[in-house]
Amino acid sequence: MTIEVLIADDQAMIRRGLRLILEDQPDITVTGEAPDGAAAMAMARALRPDVCLVDIRMPGVDGIEVTRALAGPGVRDPMKVIVVTTFDLDEYVYGALRGGAVGFVLKDAGPALLVEAVRAAHKGEALVSPSVTLRLLRHLNDSRAGLAPRSPAGRPTPLSGREIEVVRAVARGRTNQEIASELFISLSTVKSHLSGIQGKLGARNRTEIAVWAWEQRLVGGTA
Repeated sequence: MTIEVLIADDQAMIRRGLRLILEDQPDITVTGEAPDGAAAMAMARALRPDVCLVDIRMPGVDGIEVTRALAGPGVRDPMKVIVVTTFDLDEYVYGALRGGAVGFVLKDAGPALLVEAVRAAHKGEALVSPSVTLRLLRHLNDSRAGLAPRSPAGRPTPLSGREIEVVRAVARGRTNQEIASELFISLSTVKSHLSGIQGKLGARNRTEIAVWAWEQRLVGGTA
């Protein structure tokens, strides 16, 4: 199945770069490009792509407004929107996620993460750039300071020692490749561990794994 993507960004060079990255994948095609927010909303509603990539700062209607209009609360048939931006300000992150975005990816995060975010969104999952996730989780950790650790259903989770190491790395915002390098294991082994961890924790994605790790106090305040 081919994943159809709409790109909305006011810079033609950025749109071209994103198109080249995505269309290099056999399962992804770009069905349209929008140079501003108003055009993005019109094209999205006309084309009904599987995933919309939306920049934050665009002339006229910004990316947060576009996200709310296409995926926000009350939208009858919401679309899957990923915000792709240079700016990782907290107000943008929270605005995008509250507006219904299923992903928040920084433009300097690299092609692999962008592709992973598109595929995750298509499957109904959420993916946020590791550095942004780390900041959000630190905020969560600070807001829950003093609370006792807990585990799903109040039971200890049977993670192996290696799985705990992977979980800690995920919670620190490491990518799969960085985890592989740090633990001296292959990329496929990292993916296998993550799949097993998700099954044991009942987590849908790496963000939920990271949330669990911070709730369990498996990571400290440094990365």
